[in-house]
Amino acid sequence: MEAPHVLVVPFPARGHAVPLLDLVALLAARGLRLSVVTTPANLPLLSPLLAAHPAAVRAVTFPFPSHPSLPAGLENTKGCGPGQFPTFIHAFAGLREPVLAWTRAQPDPVVAVVADFFCGWAQPLAREIGAAGIVFSPSGVLGVAVMHSIFRRLVRRPEGSDDDRFSVAFPAIPGEPSFQWRELMMMYQNYMAGALEEKVGEAVRQNFLWNQQDSWGFVSNTFRALEGTYLEQPLEDLAFRRVWAVGPVAPYTVAAGARGGEAADLMAWLDGFPEGSVVYVCFGSQALLTPPVAAALAEALERSAVPFVWAMGGGGGGVVVPEGFEARVAGRGRVVRGWAPQVALLRHAAVGWFVTHCGWNSTLEAVAAGVPMLAWPMTGDQFFDAWLLVDEAGVAVRACEGGIAFVPDAGELASVLADVAGEKGRGVRARAKELAEEAARAVKEGGSSYADLEGLVQEIRKLR
Repeated sequence: MEAPHVLVVPFPARGHAVPLLDLVALLAARGLRLSVVTTPANLPLLSPLLAAHPAAVRAVTFPFPSHPSLPAGLENTKGCGPGQFPTFIHAFAGLREPVLAWTRAQPDPVVAVVADFFCGWAQPLAREIGAAGIVFSPSGVLGVAVMHSIFRRLVRRPEGSDDDRFSVAFPAIPGEPSFQWRELMMMYQNYMAGALEEKVGEAVRQNFLWNQQDSWGFVSNTFRALEGTYLEQPLEDLAFRRVWAVGPVAPYTVAAGARGGEAADLMAWLDGFPEGSVVYVCFGSQALLTPPVAAALAEALERSAVPFVWAMGGGGGGVVVPEGFEARVAGRGRVVRGWAPQVALLRHAAVGWFVTHCGWNSTLEAVAAGVPMLAWPMTGDQFFDAWLLVDEAGVAVRACEGGIAFVPDAGELASVLADVAGEKGRGVRARAKELAEEAARAVKEGGSSYADLEGLVQEIRKLR
């Protein structure tokens, strides 16, 4: 009997697409056939997956829908300028009609559509072709529930108030968490302020509503030991849909780059430090630190006296550190302008803490490595993730209150760094090791994520 045919729609942002492609690999290994929607410039990201599963996975390439407000040739969010992200979401939805036409032309029907939560348009498409629509969340369950809640409820600040610290409650989520207005998605704040073009704003909101109204269920890159509170029963903010927790989906592999060149030199440098003594600092691929923020961080690292590696990520070329900083910290600090082998770094015995923006991929990499975190959320779902890690899971300490424009007090941040490197960080370090063991168990046979993944595959097979 031929394997069920599943259509997959990743969102063209690396932090969204990579975990969904990792899930595709897991589904292919379990006997499903998968067609993955992509555009020409994003096709290379699929190359390892296509090479590993040539009989089970194929790419379906469509031209990226043009939009007058986006630069010509832009096909992923890495090239988005300030404020262009919502427009990009709206533009990408232009694939709906060509994808729909393609599915109708297939000799073997698509039985399920798995689409990123920023591709909500794929959910009514699935319903239209008689398939099950499944929303993929590259974020945790808490984060995706909060995001859907605000667009469903249209929460507002009090009339006439401009207080960015106004507290917004989420009564339908277990524990009834609350977050300050400034901690909600910037895209949502702009939507409510009328700062988005009307057509763009409504398209973004509709994406979230489609996920709730038309989907069959959600699949999340998380695991029960981390977010069991939000998995015990269906959530109102996710329309009471089933959630399969299948993470961490990323296989542990030390990148080839960690074994040669500058990365190998960095790993050798780390070999000279005691176990757990080095702080690793990285804010992902999207956040670009302003000069005042970078200066405060540099001063804190210098004053704390802790050994460190500061990886500046994809935007590292634009970060300016104070003059003479690298010379003054030579021997105990390294600055990496550009990418660093993050998985390998987190797995190095010398690395004991991770200063992070709490993006979900970085969060899971740290959790899987057993490395506690210093939470410095910037935007998006990162404030929700930080709350989960600090207040619920106990595997992180707050570095500062966070935000892209927030400039921390260098002395206070230096004290936090020094404190966690000493006895004050012992309990958090121990909890991080425990959670790493639980993450490893979750994805092995008999574990909760393994069982959810097997259950998801069986449900898809029934759709034939």
